[in-house]
This record gives sequence, structure tokens and C-alpha cells, in this order.
Amino acid sequence: MRLATYLHQGVRRCGVVEGDRILPFPDGTGLLDVIASGALPATGAAVELADVRLLPPLEPPSVRDFVAFEEHVEGVRKAVDGASGVPDAWYDAPTFYFSNPHAMVGAHDDVPLPPGCLALDFELEVAAVIGRAGADLSPERARDHVFGYTVFNDWSARDLQSREMRVGLGPCKGKDFATTLGPWLVTADELEPYRDADGFLRLALTAEVNGEVVGRDLLSNMGWPFDDLVAYASRGARLRPGDVLGSGTCGNGGCLAELWGRRGAQDPPPLKPGDTVTLTVEGIGTVSNTIVPGAEPVPIPRARKRTRERP
Repeated sequence: MRLATYLHQGVRRCGVVEGDRILPFPDGTGLLDVIASGALPATGAAVELADVRLLPPLEPPSVRDFVAFEEHVEGVRKAVDGASGVPDAWYDAPTFYFSNPHAMVGAHDDVPLPPGCLALDFELEVAAVIGRAGADLSPERARDHVFGYTVFNDWSARDLQSREMRVGLGPCKGKDFATTLGPWLVTADELEPYRDADGFLRLALTAEVNGEVVGRDLLSNMGWPFDDLVAYASRGARLRPGDVLGSGTCGNGGCLAELWGRRGAQDPPPLKPGDTVTLTVEGIGTVSNTIVPGAEPVPIPRARKRTRERP
């Protein structure tokens, strides 16, 4: 089942996508409510998909983004800090960072260039959405806590990211401005036919810039299946319905920075206003966003050096 949130005639609604139509839930129903309850409300008269603006499927309480593809780590590490290979610590546990849950972007919305960014990039990922609360889950139990999956584009200002992370924190403003979720949320049962013997979802992933394919991979090339990511995220913490867990960026051109690292040059070039990024995940769907001009950065002075005088 595919569940979408959308605007129709100026009203925000959500409902079930069937073919080229949406069957709306009652006014005031939010997809987060549906996820938390696990029950589908009655639906009304269908509207055409062509007549609506797709919004992010939900406004998540939290967003964790993992880095679960070895090939991506290898390429991007070279591009961002010049180091080769994959850090040994990457193999120890599925690392993640917290992203901005208030910066979600719809499947076809424009994405403004972040202030001060000269090296904008996309990142092709899949996200799992939690349906049942839980803490300290085992991988075996974790699978039952996933409600569904959606396409996840972790937009990245590579130049801002690289500079900020020299401080030992980050990605900060390198990731703070936009994340595409969509085009809808596909319930977990729909993707079970794609699961392989090792528990991975074998979904084909494709990235295009201005109609040209720049990346192809399989979701099953992750270092850990989603069961492990969910279990690790729940360690010593409570996951709640609607929490979003990104897979991390796939390899083989799942982002431009990986290609920059491997080629030693910004080839293809960073994204600029007018460029359109289209990401497709087998079994889920396609999101396509165009870059538009953004705001100029508001100047912030450099830190002053203190005498460290004490009272």
C-alpha cells in the first residue's frame, strides 16, 4: 500500500494512492496518526494524482541518517578530507547523525541553494519509517517495528560540510537545509518480495541529473540490513512512531562527492540553479527536485580571541 500526503485545492490531506488516483482519508487525518494507530481510516472520493501537490509523507519526530554503504564512505572520504580507504571504526557499528526534521521537502518541490554553498550535492537513499515504539530491540524484533519505506534525498552542501567538520562536529549547516522524502510511504509488506536470503531488500537505485544517469546501485549492497540499523538506533533510546531512519547514500554514483573523490576532480560539477535531480527506487517510486537560487548568507563575525581572564 502507498500512503501519501498532499495539497489539493489548498487543503492538506493524506490518503491511499491507487494507480493515478488518491483516495483521501477524512479531513484532519495526519499520516503520523495513521502510522501510530496502525489502522486505516475510511476513504472518500478519489482525486487525480495529476491534480495534487505531493508533500513529504509525514513530519517526522526525528530523523537519523546512517552511513551504511562502504563504497560511498570510501569515495566521499577522499573528496571531503583527502583520506583514502574506509575507517576501521566504520565496520564496528552502523553510525548515524541526527538531521533536521523540520527541513523536509516534497517529491517535486524546488530546493533553494543553501546560503554560501558552492558545492551542492544530492544523496540517493532509502528511509525506513518506524511504526511501533520500542527500545533496546534485537535485529529480529526490529523488523516488526518498521511501518514502511520511502525515498530519501539527503541534500548536502559539501563545501560547508567539509569546513565545519574540521572542528570535530557536524555536518551542521552542510545538511541542515533540505531533505526530500517521497513520493509516498510504501508499507513494509509491499517490499517483502524483494528481500533476499540475508535479510536485505534488493531494490534497484538510480540517480539522474538533468536526465543523465550518474549513479546505479542496489539497496542490498548496504553493510547492514535495516533490521540492524533499527536495532542499533534503539540501543539505550526509545524509537517512536514516525521516526525516520535513512540508509545512508548508496555507492556507484549515489552522490556527486563519491565520484569527485574517485576521479580527483569535481566531475560532474556541483549542482546549480536550474539543475534537476531525479532519484528512483524500485518498488517505491521517483522524486525529482529542481535547484533554484537561495538566500545570501547573513554575515556572522569570526570568534574573538579571549584573554581567558577569570574572576
